[in-house]
Amino acid sequence: MLSFFKVNDPFRIAGILVILLILRVPYLLMDIPLLTPELMWMLTGERMSQGYHMYLDIIDDNGPFSAGVYWLIDLAFGRSLLAYHIIAGLIIIFQIVYINHLFIRYRAFSDTTYLPALVMGVLFHLSFDFLTLSPALLGTMFLVLALGKVFSLTLLSEDSTESVLMVGVFGGIAACFHFPLVFFLPFLIVAGIAVSGFSFNQFILSMVGYFQPILLCSLYYFWQNGLPEFLLEFVFATRIIEAYIHVTYLDMLILFLVPFGFAASGFLFSSLMRSQTINQQKQKQLMMLYMMFALLTLLISNRRTPYQMLPLLPAMAYFINQIFMNVERRVVLKSFFYGFIVAVPLVGYAWTFQKIQSGRITAYGVASDSKYNFTRDRRVVVLGTDMGFYQHAYPSTPFLNYNLSKRVLTDFEDLNDMATTFKYFNNEKPEFIIDEEGVFEELLIQIPALRDLYRKQRDGVYKLIADRN
Repeated sequence: MLSFFKVNDPFRIAGILVILLILRVPYLLMDIPLLTPELMWMLTGERMSQGYHMYLDIIDDNGPFSAGVYWLIDLAFGRSLLAYHIIAGLIIIFQIVYINHLFIRYRAFSDTTYLPALVMGVLFHLSFDFLTLSPALLGTMFLVLALGKVFSLTLLSEDSTESVLMVGVFGGIAACFHFPLVFFLPFLIVAGIAVSGFSFNQFILSMVGYFQPILLCSLYYFWQNGLPEFLLEFVFATRIIEAYIHVTYLDMLILFLVPFGFAASGFLFSSLMRSQTINQQKQKQLMMLYMMFALLTLLISNRRTPYQMLPLLPAMAYFINQIFMNVERRVVLKSFFYGFIVAVPLVGYAWTFQKIQSGRITAYGVASDSKYNFTRDRRVVVLGTDMGFYQHAYPSTPFLNYNLSKRVLTDFEDLNDMATTFKYFNNEKPEFIIDEEGVFEELLIQIPALRDLYRKQRDGVYKLIADRN
């Protein structure tokens, strides 16, 4: 298998696609529930397709471009998990093919092979949520495009003006998909000055390119009278709300220990066993910096999930491939190759199986239970974190992200926030309100008019009793 992918033949991509399908099968056979973030993405698209605006009528921290993608998917396919998975698969294939093309075009390795594509494909099966249509996956697609422009700057023969501009534009677009990808900005500054030797004009040009997408989004929400909401929910949300803890740091360590070990081995082999050209040395420095800054995404994310680490995959693929380019002893080379092919997905399968068997997958997945049946096909708002009530229901009111919504719902001393809250409930009149933390019970005290609309059906559940137009 190793020799098969070492041949520079585009038809090797077909073999990689077959391997991707094989690696996907174990996840398909496991009873992995719908993930809480996946349901949030679908609900966001659903409300936007009903004419509601992100940040104004939907309180959440998804990037504006990601929300736009979910809106288009809902318009075309409705609340279809299959559509999300198919589109995610196509984006994954694009990233795999593009990264391999990037390494070949800019001679990142002494041999031109399709091994980087294979390595990247295997890494995508480290965790089942890598295969979802997450904002991180959407944003990383533009990060790899930006990396292509960064790599082009390592060649003196390339015209750098367009590349300098586009590396900023692609980085800014990535941040508009997923705000934690803002790490690319300090990477661009450090790499541009220290590695690529940006002049002052080039630095300014790249900064202009980077901030263009963000400024365009800001301008749009300024026109919609929603600029403060855009800045608060998208830009500053990480600092003002408690993160959703779907997995522990120990889980993250278990998942990434093996691939990081292979990447570290690749770094050592590339440093000790074979000389590199000046361009290859620059590329190696760029990937080291990229990997260091990419780790910051986990620190500024509002959801602790494995998919937050997706931006690391291009750099990890680069360093892991160094093993297969620099190790010359056949026995050692095959040991590393088959060890990587088997160990990385096996860690993902074992981790997922353990989560399901222990029941801890419920911290990440949407539970299926008969207790949610009464909300089926009803308009619902959940003031809490149990997304199971939304699975077969329609979201109502902007309070989709509860942790982010609490700043409005629990600000009882602010008359403007209380008036806004009443307006939302009075205008949309959700049929059921799931009150997990007693917030709505307090709202009934603070806003007496709500008592004419809702009655308590049982603990934590309020039902609409009047519909006044």
